[in-house]
Amino acid sequence: MYEGHDQAIYDLPAGQQPGESLIDASLGELVAQARATPDDIALTDNDIEQLAGLTPIIRFVNVVLAQAIRDRASDIHFEPFEREFRIRYRIDGTLQDMPSPPRSLARPIISRLKVVGGLNIAERRLPQDGRIRLTLAGRAVDLRVSTLPTQFGESVVLRVLDQSAVRLELGQLGLPETVRCGVEEVIHRPNGIFLVTGPTGSGKTTTLYSCLKLLNTPEAKLLTIEDPVEYEIDGVMQVPVNLVAGLTFAAALRSFLRQDPDIVMIGEIRDLESAQIGLQAALTGHLVLSTLHTNDAPSAITRLVDMGIEPFLLASTVEAVLAQRLLRGICPSCRVDWEPDAVLLRQLGLDPATRAGRRFYRGTGCAACNQSGYKGRIGLYEFLRMTDAFRELIMGGASLVDLKQQARKDGLIPLRDAGLAAILAGETTVEEVLKYT
Repeated sequence: MYEGHDQAIYDLPAGQQPGESLIDASLGELVAQARATPDDIALTDNDIEQLAGLTPIIRFVNVVLAQAIRDRASDIHFEPFEREFRIRYRIDGTLQDMPSPPRSLARPIISRLKVVGGLNIAERRLPQDGRIRLTLAGRAVDLRVSTLPTQFGESVVLRVLDQSAVRLELGQLGLPETVRCGVEEVIHRPNGIFLVTGPTGSGKTTTLYSCLKLLNTPEAKLLTIEDPVEYEIDGVMQVPVNLVAGLTFAAALRSFLRQDPDIVMIGEIRDLESAQIGLQAALTGHLVLSTLHTNDAPSAITRLVDMGIEPFLLASTVEAVLAQRLLRGICPSCRVDWEPDAVLLRQLGLDPATRAGRRFYRGTGCAACNQSGYKGRIGLYEFLRMTDAFRELIMGGASLVDLKQQARKDGLIPLRDAGLAAILAGETTVEEVLKYT
């Protein structure tokens, strides 16, 4: 049920398949409700509030949320347009359309989401953020709610934070054995900085949480500053950013150093101040974990230099950088051999003349993967461990090209090479690797 409310989330019956009938069935009630609802333009705030509390609206919202969690969606999008109200799930990194309710019920449905998310339903001019906590099939799930005023009404996006669906064990993330051992060795050091890089949605936070879970022992004091706290970990002191109150990453980090921590996690290094305090923590005997938005592991160094960090400080504090991507995996139920054309092979860096003996695969689409050819996701990883030669290049102000060359000499396997290995193992497609590396 929703936190603070007595409405039970509408669960799927036994045997119900993802995407089947429940949403369609609840749409029948909504269509009947839409016929009895005045034109959207004529509705007052009081009308909207009353409509948001009607049983068909409540049931439809419950079904949409339950179906999204059952389908393992990471985000739920409610998008009002001039003539339609679209609902989409992001599953395995890709948005998929769901059955749409009548356009005239967009405001009541969005208001219902705002009510259970603890937001002000009368405020439609400014973005708002909230949170919904519900229980589905005996497990707790959090939904992070974000509203955004648009030309045709408020757009609402819910981020699904289902800890039971996320693997928070380092050994279950699909890290190659050498990379996993390297990461474990680095995070068990008494001090230094470990960075995880990649674009939004590449699983950086999940990797850091997995590290924290491994490090979370009674002998260690762990503190995190996050925006927001996505998953709660028992035994870890987690602090959410609060910009209204002045609690920024930098402000929290300054206080952290007076809390006698052993390990500090910074949700993201966003500016020079937070980077400097993170380096200070590492220099004074703390292990610091954090994320950056860069394309690959060596670029993390040049990004921090661009922020204004002195190269000698980076060389003496950063211990390792892990770059990662999440790609869609081929559906095992409909996987078949496939012959890529010469253009794709050249884009991948392969000479078509030397492809003999290499097998490529793709999914044809089936009921198990909703005709997409993909099911689930796999991780690609690029692990940069600092060596003496690499540190010397950093202190000498070496270019990114020189850093990448040295990293490869030191054993770094680039993301593209990791992607090629995944292709040949039949785990993903050429198109996915070209798209994300």
